[in-house]
Amino acid sequence: MSMSVTPAAINQLATDLAGHREKIEAAFVSVGGCLTEGASLLNKLIKLFDALPDALRGAEVEEATGHLEAVASRAATLSGAFAQERADLERLFEVVRAANLPIADLHRTIKMMGIVSINARVTAASIAEDTDDFDVFTTDIATLSESATQTLKEFSQVYRQLVVEVDAAVSQRNRFEGAHAHTLSDLAGRLTSTLRALENQRASAVDGSAETSRLSRQVVGQIGSAVMALQVGDATRQRLEHIEAGFEYLANVLSGEPVFDIDLKPEDRTGALAVIATLEQAQLAETARDFGVEVNDAERSLAALATDAETIMTRSRGQYGSDAGKSSSIASLSDQLRAAVSLLGNFEAERAKLEAVGAVVRRTVGILLGHVEAVQDIEANMRLVSLNAAVRCAQLGPRGASLTVIATQLRELTSETVAAAESAVDWLSQSAALADAFGATTAADGAARGGGLEQGATLALELLSGLDQKLAGALASLDTDGTRVIALLQMAANGLDGLGALSEAMDDIRMQIAGLAPEAPPAHADELAELIAGLRRLYTMEAERTVHDALFGSPEMSAAAPAADDAFDDFMIL
Repeated sequence: MSMSVTPAAINQLATDLAGHREKIEAAFVSVGGCLTEGASLLNKLIKLFDALPDALRGAEVEEATGHLEAVASRAATLSGAFAQERADLERLFEVVRAANLPIADLHRTIKMMGIVSINARVTAASIAEDTDDFDVFTTDIATLSESATQTLKEFSQVYRQLVVEVDAAVSQRNRFEGAHAHTLSDLAGRLTSTLRALENQRASAVDGSAETSRLSRQVVGQIGSAVMALQVGDATRQRLEHIEAGFEYLANVLSGEPVFDIDLKPEDRTGALAVIATLEQAQLAETARDFGVEVNDAERSLAALATDAETIMTRSRGQYGSDAGKSSSIASLSDQLRAAVSLLGNFEAERAKLEAVGAVVRRTVGILLGHVEAVQDIEANMRLVSLNAAVRCAQLGPRGASLTVIATQLRELTSETVAAAESAVDWLSQSAALADAFGATTAADGAARGGGLEQGATLALELLSGLDQKLAGALASLDTDGTRVIALLQMAANGLDGLGALSEAMDDIRMQIAGLAPEAPPAHADELAELIAGLRRLYTMEAERTVHDALFGSPEMSAAAPAADDAFDDFMIL
C-alpha cells in the first residue's frame, strides 16, 4: 500500500468531489427555480387569456354592439330625415311667401273700404235732411273700415315676423348643411365599418386568446420536459454522494475502522483499497461521461426553449392591436363612437331648432288665422251694412242714386275681401300643416332619443372601455410576464453554461483515484465479497448497479461462480 494513501488524502478527495457536487446541485436548483417561476407565470397568463374569449363574446359586448347599431341606424335615419326636412322647410318658406299676395289684396281692399267710407260720409252729408237716417253711411261703414284696418295692421306685423323666422330657419339650415355636407352619410358608413371592425376585433381577440393560451401551454409543456431532463442533476448528485460514501468507507478501512460491520485484517486493506478505488473510479468515469452528455443536451434544449418562447410571445403579441401589441384596437373604436355621438348631438340640436321653428310657425299661424277670422267677421258685417245701404238707397229713390253707387262699390270690395281672406287662410293653413308635420316628426324622433340613444351610446363606450382595459391588462401581462418568462428561460440556459467543465474536474479526481491503487483487485475473499455487496447496497440507480456488476458480477453470478483473480484486470481504468 502506497504511503501517500492516507485517510486524510482520501477524505480530501471526497471533499473536492463534494465541492463539485454542491456546484452542480446549486446550479440545477437555480435552473429549476427559473423554470418553476417561468411555468407559474405562464400558467397565470393561460388563466388570464382563457377568460378573455368569454368576455369578448359575452352579453356585454352584444349589448355594446346593439348600441353601436342603434347609433348607426340613427345616423342613417337622420340622413334621410334631413333631406326630407330641407325640402319641407323650403316648401314652408314658399307657402309663407305665397300668402303675401292675398294679404296684399286684403290691404288693398280694406284700404279701398276706407276710401269708400269717406265718400259715403261726404255723399250722405250732401243729401241728408233732418228727417233722414244715414247712420249706415256715416257711421257703420266707417266703423267697420277702421276695425278692418287695425286688424290688418296687426295681422301684417305678425306675418312679417313669421316671414323673418322662416327665412332665418332656412338660412340657418343651409349654413349647417354647407358646413356638414355628407357628414351624416359618411358617419353611417364609418359606423358600419366600425361595427365590422368590432366584430373582426372580437373574432381576432377570441382567436388570439385561444392561440396565446395554446402557445403558453406549449411552452409550459416544454418546460415540463426540460424539468424532466434536469433529473440528470439529481441523478448526478446521488451518484456523487454514493462515490463520496465509498471514499468515506475507504478512509475508514485505512483507519482500521469497521465498515458494514466488517473488521478487515490489515493484510486485507490493500485489497479493499484496490476494490474500492477500482469501483469508484469506474463509477466516477461513468457519472462524468453521462453528466457531460446530458448537461450539454439540457443546455442546448434550454437555449432552444428560450428562443422558442421568445418567438411564441412575439406571435402572441401580434394577435392583438397595434404598437407592438401594447394597445388594443377597441380604443380606436371607442374614439369613433365618441365622435359619432358628438356629431349626432350636433344634428339633433339642429333638428331641435327646426322643431322650435315649427312651434313658432304653428303659434304665429294661429294668431294670423285669428286675425283672418276677425277680418271675416268684419266682412260679414260689411255685407250686412252693404245690404242695409242698398235698402236705404231704394227708400231714397233718385236722391240716393249716388249712395247706390257707393253701396255697389262696398259690395264689390266685400266680395274681394272674401276671396283674399280665403286665399290667405288656405296658404296659412298649409303653413300650419307643414309645421304640424315638423312637430310630429321631431316628436317621434324625440321619443326615440328619449328611449336612451345617447345613454346607450355612453353605456357602449363604458362597456368597450371595460373590455379595452381587460384586453390591455392582458396584453400588459403578456408583455411583462412574457418578457420575464423569456428572461428566466435564458437564465436557466445560462445557468448550465460551464457545468460541462465539471466533467473534466470529475475526471481529474478519477485519475487521482486510479493512482491510489495501480494493482488489480485481488480474488474474492469473504471479507471483500461482503464489502463489495455492502457498496452495492448503497446504490439507488440502475446505472450504478450496471457499473458495479460489470466489475464484480451480479450477486446471482457471484453466488454461482466466484470470479477468478484476473477477472478484474480488463476493468482497471488508468
